[in-house]
Amino acid sequence: MKKDIHPEYRKVVFLDTSSDFKFLSGSTKESNETIEWEDGNTYPLIKVEISSDSHPFYTGKQKADRVGGRVDRFKKKYNMK
Repeated sequence: MKKDIHPEYRKVVFLDTSSDFKFLSGSTKESNETIEWEDGNTYPLIKVEISSDSHPFYTGKQKADRVGGRVDRFKKKYNMK
């Protein structure tokens, strides 16, 4: 690989602003904010609006729109049952 063309890969803390859930991960994303983690070290802080803690797919709180799908709307439009 060429030197000095890749961003720095380091550990950062991601904060889900909707649920205050935090997790430590690796990233090349930069931030001016920092936070002290559970291990006593200080890491850059990246704020995100949604994570696995608040996303409906992972929480199981997603809406299942079974009624009124494309087939149902087609059948209703053409008076089919």
